Amino acid sequence: MESPKHAGDIAVAVSKAYGIETMFTLSGGHVFPLYDGAVHEGMSILDVRHEQSAVFAAEATARLTRRPGLAVLTAGPGITNGVSGVATAHFNGSPVVVMGGRAPRSRWGSGALQEMDHPPLLAPVTKLSFTGSGADSVGQDVEMAFRTAIAPHRGPVFLDFYMDDLFAPSPEHHTETLTPSPLEPDADALAEIARLLAEAERPVLVLGSDVWMDRAEEVARGFAEEYRLPVVPNGQGRGILPAGHELLVTRARGLAFAQADLVIVAGAPLDFRLGYGWFGGKEGAPLAKVVHLADAPSQIATHVKPSGAAAGDLSLVFWGLSAACAEAGVSPRTYAPWLERLSGAAAAAIAEDAGLLAADADPIHPMRVYGELNRLLADDAVVIGDGGDFVSFAGKYVEPKRPGNWLDPGPYGCLGTGLGYAIAARLARPSSQVVLLLGDGAAGFSLMDVDTLVRHRLPVVMICGNNGMWGLEKHPMQMLYGYDVAAELQPQCRYDQVVTALGGGGELVTDPAQIGPALRRAFDSGVPYMVNIATDPSVAYPRNTTGV
Repeated sequence: MESPKHAGDIAVAVSKAYGIETMFTLSGGHVFPLYDGAVHEGMSILDVRHEQSAVFAAEATARLTRRPGLAVLTAGPGITNGVSGVATAHFNGSPVVVMGGRAPRSRWGSGALQEMDHPPLLAPVTKLSFTGSGADSVGQDVEMAFRTAIAPHRGPVFLDFYMDDLFAPSPEHHTETLTPSPLEPDADALAEIARLLAEAERPVLVLGSDVWMDRAEEVARGFAEEYRLPVVPNGQGRGILPAGHELLVTRARGLAFAQADLVIVAGAPLDFRLGYGWFGGKEGAPLAKVVHLADAPSQIATHVKPSGAAAGDLSLVFWGLSAACAEAGVSPRTYAPWLERLSGAAAAAIAEDAGLLAADADPIHPMRVYGELNRLLADDAVVIGDGGDFVSFAGKYVEPKRPGNWLDPGPYGCLGTGLGYAIAARLARPSSQVVLLLGDGAAGFSLMDVDTLVRHRLPVVMICGNNGMWGLEKHPMQMLYGYDVAAELQPQCRYDQVVTALGGGGELVTDPAQIGPALRRAFDSGVPYMVNIATDPSVAYPRNTTGV
């Protein structure tokens, strides 16, 4: 028998108006009315095995679709288990709404099961964290949550409800799904940036995740092509210029950042991934001038003083900057020698790596894995990285052919994102290959959610780079102290058998010649399938930064 309208119905109806198609959750009694509302309103419910995976799935949905994601968590430990996912969404600027249950208002303060005041815990890693004021205002509260999440700069919002409020009758709510008005960049700021470009000889353009999230990828690419600017992508900026594009100089990144006289960073923070905003200054070159372009004033760097900065809708920023460059007489011919130098360095690096990408070394060199994988990836493949050393190789050697097809944990660096991201990717891109790259350390955080993939019939190819250790920690400890502790894992641990035990498929690969055939079997299987590859533990990714 159909239940009468209650606050859960209204919360779900408002969520649907904001484009939510799937509720990610782990079952809990405090949020039963939200499940009941999903049934009444025709919203899909996808239940996971750990709350962090629910939030990671909601976050990946937001990052892949550029619409908000929704996770529903039960009270107390359900919400605390999801905090790492919320923090990851915060650092990635992902518009996620997390709805939580809360012990009953009528019992509050008397020691009810899982009674906890959640909003203060979530406040530091959300745009807004609050408790619904009552059953009569659920519609307004949910609408405020979504409006806040999608407004630039995007980010997560936490909203919990007293359990008895959710069960109570609630009035219908007329939802006005207003999209944020585009923020116009300051014309004088754009003119100053154009002047810097007119004076530069060795510029570099960095395209970050917010260029994708702001739907500015086409105009950003057009700007780079119009003025012949060398491009280094960052985060979900990968793929805006597809693999093989003549302006893409990812493989000459070190030279580009060392010798540039002007670096324009668009849609990314000036964090450890970008040298904290310090470029140039190598081999006698002066420090580069830095320009920061962001989707909101709050995102302009304050720990360094950029030579130029502009905030606003990033499509408007690039359109305005293009016009300002034309007015300032910026000539792409000026940069031709610099672009030729970087393109040559990138081509040389690619040629130098060819041997290791095809290496027959035993134990397997991790680069061989990517040499085999690149042959099989379709243009629309979604590639997900969850790990340290093994996934660092992916960031260097897997170059997306389309924007929006790369996911990694982002600057927060939280391991365990992988299975939640893979769940979301399979739902968001049902016809694409979905490839999850796991370090063996990262696999331990979320592998039980293979059960979720199996139960919901979501085929994903998982590739585990299994070197039997925490590589990101073991090698630095050895360098610092001459020994290491707490850095060992089981050599050739059978993570593939975990996947098969949960209903998927998998195999262990120890012979480099078998990597390609195993990957083909995985893609052809139609089930969640792990290729567990034993890689050489002595090989460490040659990183230039530790993030410290």
